[in-house]
Amino acid sequence: MNISDKIILITGASRGIGRALVEEALKRGVKKVYAGTRRTFTHPDPRVVPLMLDVTDPEQIGQAAGEVTSLDILINNAGIAYYDDLSDRSMIDRHLAVNLFGTYALSRAFLPALIRSQGAIVNNLSVAALAPLPPIASYSISKAAAFSLTQSLRAFLAGQGVRVHAVLTGPTDTDMTKGFDIPKSAPQIIAQGVFDGVEKEVDDIFPDPMSGSVEESWRNSAMKEMERQNAAFVA
Repeated sequence: MNISDKIILITGASRGIGRALVEEALKRGVKKVYAGTRRTFTHPDPRVVPLMLDVTDPEQIGQAAGEVTSLDILINNAGIAYYDDLSDRSMIDRHLAVNLFGTYALSRAFLPALIRSQGAIVNNLSVAALAPLPPIASYSISKAAAFSLTQSLRAFLAGQGVRVHAVLTGPTDTDMTKGFDIPKSAPQIIAQGVFDGVEKEVDDIFPDPMSGSVEESWRNSAMKEMERQNAAFVA
């Protein structure tokens, strides 16, 4: 997979990691970037096409799928993260609606285009998918569920020529992490790591120094080997 001359759709593209992904894609010579956002968005580069897209809105998803008829890479980046202590069920539902079901809905909507292009789905997750961070418990639950979704899609779509990548980010310096006084990576570092991993066709991408510190142990883990074995049931 080479990013150059590809058509990419990035959700949550107006800020943070999403905005950094847009800029990195342009640097790597993409043909077009559809920038999915919930608010008005403009960009000076004519290769960037703003797309009103709330990942929880079936109507907007349908309209976007009708407009984007050719696509090489879908990056499910849109997400939410709020502090909670699991005392309110609605917080779990709220996170699942965006971080899990939004990812699922976009993946299904654009799958026909990705099968035609033999493209890729890239799901921006978190190391919290592997080990929950209690202050953002509902977020961690939603990302763990989205990781399982990613692994299952990977198995189901391999035979149709569509790669599915999980991006397991460490703490990143965005609006979501303002309350955490811990070392964080710049969104630009994450964006570079994401596209490096996609171009190398790495299943699970650990794009920053913190997440990279657990990469080798994950790749050689019994759980990763079990994923490979379980995928054979699809074949």
